[in-house]
Amino acid sequence: MATNSGWNRQGREPGKLSLLILALLATMTAVASPLASEEPISPTQEHTPSDRKKIALGESLFHDVRLSHGDVVSCASCHGLDQGGDDGQARTRAANGRLLDFNTPTVFNAALNFRFNWRGNFRSLEAQNEAALLDPSLMNTTWPELLTKLSTNSTYTGHFFAVYGKLPNRQNVLDALAAFQRSLVTPDAPFDRYLKGDRQAMKAEEKRGYELFKNYGCMACHQGINVGGNLFQKFGIFADPFVGQASISKADLGRMTVTGRGADRHVFRVPSLRNVMLTAPYFHDGRTTSLSEAVRIMARNQLGRELGARDVADIVAFLATLTGEYRGRALSSQPDPRP
Repeated sequence: MATNSGWNRQGREPGKLSLLILALLATMTAVASPLASEEPISPTQEHTPSDRKKIALGESLFHDVRLSHGDVVSCASCHGLDQGGDDGQARTRAANGRLLDFNTPTVFNAALNFRFNWRGNFRSLEAQNEAALLDPSLMNTTWPELLTKLSTNSTYTGHFFAVYGKLPNRQNVLDALAAFQRSLVTPDAPFDRYLKGDRQAMKAEEKRGYELFKNYGCMACHQGINVGGNLFQKFGIFADPFVGQASISKADLGRMTVTGRGADRHVFRVPSLRNVMLTAPYFHDGRTTSLSEAVRIMARNQLGRELGARDVADIVAFLATLTGEYRGRALSSQPDPRP
């Protein structure tokens, strides 16, 4: 979570413009129900696959360690689909043993984001996937190595011919992976049902938490169908969240390392809050495993507020209603016991 209410990403106060933006957000059309049309969050819709064979091929690739050099890890090694779509680590260790720069984002609903990764340095799933495959710290493969493995496997060649009419190549491998990832939406969260008109889908404290979420200004950045993921924002508006650190890492600089602009120092892509109960640790560096503490950090640094225990508890209760379903099963912090 990395947002603030009523402030642009350079940290300047837009005043009345902020109120106009919030008013526009509140009138965004989400035609699922009269209630949904009045809210700045839209309910997630069930993914309707257009090509099941392509998605199935992408799923096989996603779980296959042969996509990595030495057959060591798969995409699913860091993006577990039986829990929150991430790895549950503050920062994962790279192939060479050192800690990676960033906390692993969830892959669930990632396709709904406008950019990918914490710095938003990729504009498409295909580009992000290719970078992960070729990065020496991640999958550490090359296209000749990867395509040789797939092209000498009769099962894969059969699937690629069935879907694409040709042997595996760079373009269709990336296309299949992205098709599968676009299917990883998690609809039917309690809050989605509430937006669609089911007033019993949320308890009193959850509704109060949602009102606080809106009234305190969290909604200025965490809105839309993905409750975030659609803009950049500076981490640290009213207070500096990096105070007390021995040093500022390259990762802490955020988009500045991509754009080279001082105005982008500590600016990150705002993450989605869907399934946030299951995606700890939080922030780009995984600095806390407590969602309650994450809420306090955000309130202090982004909103200039010190929240009381009840407000924090109610906001966390609301955030819990953003946990959706995957393939008809409610996501859980516990692995699926089914084979």
